[in-house]
Amino acid sequence: MGFRDRFYTPTTAKALLSWRILVGVGVGAALAVAGLPIALAAAAGVGVYAATVVRAMPRGARRPAIDPFVLSEPWRQLIQGAQGSARKLRSTVSSTDDGPLRSTMEGIVDQLEHGLDEAWEIAKRGDEIDDAVRRLDPTALRSKLDTLRGRAEASPSPDADAAVASIERQLATAERLKLQSADTAAALQRTQTQLDELVARASEVRIGAVDTEVYRQEVDDLVIRLEALHQAVEETRSA
Repeated sequence: MGFRDRFYTPTTAKALLSWRILVGVGVGAALAVAGLPIALAAAAGVGVYAATVVRAMPRGARRPAIDPFVLSEPWRQLIQGAQGSARKLRSTVSSTDDGPLRSTMEGIVDQLEHGLDEAWEIAKRGDEIDDAVRRLDPTALRSKLDTLRGRAEASPSPDADAAVASIERQLATAERLKLQSADTAAALQRTQTQLDELVARASEVRIGAVDTEVYRQEVDDLVIRLEALHQAVEETRSA
């Protein structure tokens, strides 16, 4: 949550109209009685009041620590690419002169950081799916299936048929997981391509060659797609 988002909350509204007003007034009055000029005493009282309000504001959730090196490929490379794009965008914004445009672009960076967090969660889930496939070991399962089928043909029995069916179901599960992983990686790669395009266009926004609101909406759309993809891969946990 940015400062603006934290400010416009019910928690902050309550803090603004609370006992903190009396604290500020009390501090200002005490300093005035102590001999401080009224203007300075009033400013000090307002400062104390503001500080107590800021402390009461919601702090927002802590961003997850992103470490691409704990992931296998292709997830590691995808997250490293997203981090690199985010760094380039921050660099472009930091070179923008102070003013409304920079403030707006900083808000866009904050939104993009949220998108990076979503990409991180997607990549972690994709890596989990790949790990599940590795644990199932489709190569070993196929070898075992060939052996069991040979035994079932040589000595037919309900137990032999059940063993074959069990291995077939495990292989089917592995194939479904591999397909989910491939689809997720492809979707994440598409968002990375779109992210690279947006980062490249940030320089045009900086010099006023691209409408800022249009650019913001394009970033929002990308983040929405990442949120939807994150939700989709999380639903595979119970699928």
